[in-house]
Amino acid sequence: MKKSRKNSARPELPHTVLATLPTPTRWRRFACMMYEAVLLFGVVFLASYLFDTLTQSRSGMTLRHARQVLLFVAIGAYFILCWRKRGQTLPMKTWNIRLVDRDGRTPRPSRLLLRYILIWPLPLVAAMIVRAASHATGYGSVDLFIVVAPFTIFLWTWIDNDRQFLHDRLLGTRLINIEDTKREPVETLV
Repeated sequence: MKKSRKNSARPELPHTVLATLPTPTRWRRFACMMYEAVLLFGVVFLASYLFDTLTQSRSGMTLRHARQVLLFVAIGAYFILCWRKRGQTLPMKTWNIRLVDRDGRTPRPSRLLLRYILIWPLPLVAAMIVRAASHATGYGSVDLFIVVAPFTIFLWTWIDNDRQFLHDRLLGTRLINIEDTKREPVETLV
């Protein structure tokens, strides 16, 4: 017989409740993003190691475009596979953040793929601006500002009423704060 993996101590909340939960703060999403970067280092390292082993390349510049495509696919596979099950990666679980659609359900795989693709334009435009500024000024040190490019996805959250990312607003997905749902109800003493 197969045993159910559901935790009986903490039943799953109805989708209607999940759809009404608040958005996590920018600081929590930022912290989650930093944790995600640590895990992505492992994904990128493993994918690059396999690529170098299979192609016998000894330089990161060898077959550069094929390497970039492989890394884009590897990172995408990591996110989509994690989001598909319960709408969370390990850092999102740690920071009690969950990805849901308008109805409070985990988005469909096609929507997850679109979300992954739509995450990229703002950081890539920011990277191109940094590169152009480096060429315009003639100072190679301006290239160091490339580290802020991934954080440009937060710019839209200052405009959006619900503090959602632009890609989430476009796709009808959202990040929710599930921290309050994990706490046990406190009984008041009367």
